Amino acid sequence: MKFLRDCWLIFQRQIQLLLRNPIWVFVGIFQPVMYLLLFAPLLKPALSPLGVTTDAEAYRVFVPGLLVLLAIFGGLFQGFGLIAELRAGVIERSRVTPVSRFALLLGRSLRDVVSLIVQAGIITILALFFDLRVFIGDLLLAYLMLALIALMTSTLSYGVALAVKSEDALAPLMNTVAQPVLLLSGILLPLQFAPAWLGDVAKWNPFSWAVDGTRALFAGDVGNDKVWQGLLIVAVLTVLAVWWAAREFARSVR
Repeated sequence: MKFLRDCWLIFQRQIQLLLRNPIWVFVGIFQPVMYLLLFAPLLKPALSPLGVTTDAEAYRVFVPGLLVLLAIFGGLFQGFGLIAELRAGVIERSRVTPVSRFALLLGRSLRDVVSLIVQAGIITILALFFDLRVFIGDLLLAYLMLALIALMTSTLSYGVALAVKSEDALAPLMNTVAQPVLLLSGILLPLQFAPAWLGDVAKWNPFSWAVDGTRALFAGDVGNDKVWQGLLIVAVLTVLAVWWAAREFARSVR
């Protein structure tokens, strides 16, 4: 019970800080909205070999990948804020509080998950004006996938930030991880026409499973094996990421 209360207290505090500076929410959705408005209209001719003949079908392919992109990048760069708190002594002062060390991590990460879901909701609503249609049950399951991805990537970012304690080290490290993840997951375009070797490499990228599962949900195919495979893979990796980051947090705030 104390742990849940501690998580809630940290979560409330982080949400208050976010609301005091909502520009970060705007910054987080600006680039995806630009992709939605300026890149997605080019998809119908590009995806015509896959049988995509309407704008609605093109958006059912593109929007899920865009949301996964938002979850990945939005989470991986959260560690910069934690490094700023380290430098300001916020984490140091946490050592003398009775708050659970795990709650210090989870409260922050839950803030990131809520922020991601709000941004995903805004983008989904905008996509409705481009004839995107998705059942609410399938959409909620897709949001669960996104929430797990955001929780995994944000906790990983916090753990790495505590390990390196430097923006100069964190930035190139996160970019080095993010670029191959993006290119090998079929986020912007499906990998059906990729060379065989590239498709084989992509199968080892857990986010490619998440993208395929999310696209199946947006297509209304909730019984597709890729949905449950993607959820299972992401859930397992999220548990491992939270466990590792919690150890880093406990070590730093000991």
